[in-house]
Amino acid sequence: MSGLGLLLLSNVVFAEQKLPPKSWIDPDTGHRVIRITDEPGSASLYFNINAYTPDGKQMIYTTANRGIGLIDLATFTTRPLVEGPVGGGPGAVVVGRKTFTVYYFKGQKGNPQYASLWSANIHTGEQKKIADLPRRAGIFSINADETLGVGSYIIGDGEDYNGRQAGQIAQRHTAEEPLDKKTKMAKRFAARLPMVIFTVDLQTGQIKPVFASTDWIDHLQFSPTDPTLLMYAHQGAWQQVEKLWTIRTDGSQNKHINPRIMKMEGSGHQWWDPDGKNIWYDLHIPLGMISFVASYNIENGDKTWFHYFPEEASIHFNKSIDGTLFAGDGSDAPGAKWLYLFHPELVKDDHSLGEHLIQPGQFHSERLVNMSKHNYHLEPNVNFTPDGKYVIFRSNMFGPTYVFAVEIHR
Repeated sequence: MSGLGLLLLSNVVFAEQKLPPKSWIDPDTGHRVIRITDEPGSASLYFNINAYTPDGKQMIYTTANRGIGLIDLATFTTRPLVEGPVGGGPGAVVVGRKTFTVYYFKGQKGNPQYASLWSANIHTGEQKKIADLPRRAGIFSINADETLGVGSYIIGDGEDYNGRQAGQIAQRHTAEEPLDKKTKMAKRFAARLPMVIFTVDLQTGQIKPVFASTDWIDHLQFSPTDPTLLMYAHQGAWQQVEKLWTIRTDGSQNKHINPRIMKMEGSGHQWWDPDGKNIWYDLHIPLGMISFVASYNIENGDKTWFHYFPEEASIHFNKSIDGTLFAGDGSDAPGAKWLYLFHPELVKDDHSLGEHLIQPGQFHSERLVNMSKHNYHLEPNVNFTPDGKYVIFRSNMFGPTYVFAVEIHR
């Protein structure tokens, strides 16, 4: 090849590897967006998984090789913590709320039907194995005092939602994977595979079953304040399942917290308030018509519903630590390819008759980021930084996936 040809080839390679802008002002919203990670294929965590250290100064993310990296939130500099591949799926990596520890699971070499639970010290980088997990199991949440992890597994060889047979350790979704979510969910829902929820003692590694079912159970989330309280969800088409439940780690007080009041009502994509008093979720009554971000108070059963408009539809919502703001990551719905900031307003009550009535409210929206170039096969998964200055999200708007932050204030 001639020198000119080599030069042109090197220029093409350089162009392909050129990083997106480090920072820019979104011309449609006036908010500054910052690219945090430099690795194509890096990603922030699922929206309801704790990614922040107890002091709120650092955040973990998944690296291009499915390892774990650490972000300094003051400087937005990154460093590697755990070499991949680890875990897969929502909750495969989580930061402890009490100590500077990251918990994760990874497949056993030469024995892909099994995984082990590990921890890594954020300060020192020291890694240690906590326990070998049951066949086809993963860990999805760590309790408030970091004494227990919780996970689930399928008994037998039935195919799960991701198309995996027994013996195939989870792989993280990418935007390039073909998705037919509705068909996959219907197939998994109809299979009625036997499942077990279990806990693992983080000191001794002891495994204890909590609950068994042939319902499709997923999205296990410990309360951020009560170490014995767990939330879980029945998976499937939202209108076909009794979605949200809480249960104690000893298997007692198994409770369905959001019985529907209307045909075709659906709910999902739930998360805990930081104080552990409320569970929030996306609510549609009925599906595709009227939408709310709703909450259930676990202490007294009180409910609050904030209405939002169809063009503000988001795959996931989240709430700031101080409770004053919400965010949404947009969707493929008409006009909804934006990241949103929501200012909540409660409807003032004027002596309504009745007891234990739902408290209504509404969202006043503000657009944060134009997501028209984002492929929504990848979910942005918005969450607020602990200091309330940024909304973190992941995006493929430049092709590969990176982690970004958008300033809340213009």
